Amino acid sequence: MKNGMSDFRLSGSLEGMEDATETHEAFLKLLLRHEPMVRAAIRAVVRRAEDVDEIMQAVSLVAWRKFDSLTDHDGFGSWACVIARYEVLKFQRGRARDRFVLDEALVEQILEEAASDGDARRERLSLLERCLEKLPEARRKLLLQVYSPGRTTRAVAEQLGKS
Repeated sequence: MKNGMSDFRLSGSLEGMEDATETHEAFLKLLLRHEPMVRAAIRAVVRRAEDVDEIMQAVSLVAWRKFDSLTDHDGFGSWACVIARYEVLKFQRGRARDRFVLDEALVEQILEEAASDGDARRERLSLLERCLEKLPEARRKLLLQVYSPGRTTRAVAEQLGKS
């Protein structure tokens, strides 16, 4: 019987590992699919790319820890944006001494909109791209420089000799 019991324990632990692997894979697929949207929502209120990365990492960790509580995987993107909202607010509170911190109510409003229907967001992005195309080339390049990942307004101003 000793061997039979050992086989049972091994079999049970392998099934548990398979379940954990499937859960992990499902989470990673959903996170990778929705990360650009979540990152864009964070980027809408946080300027520095390093800060966006830090917040996105926190969102990923919280989402992983709470993934078992998500009952509708189709709602992962909106759910992750809600997590991002709380992580951005926590980040903003920690940075409240900085003079360029957005008001919490405004941050919440921006992030709520970011969590809204993906089709509406894609439509707004398309409209924004059309607006950018209408700008003179020099202004368009300036905007794209300022909003490029890893760039700060200060760095662009210094590069252009502006204050």
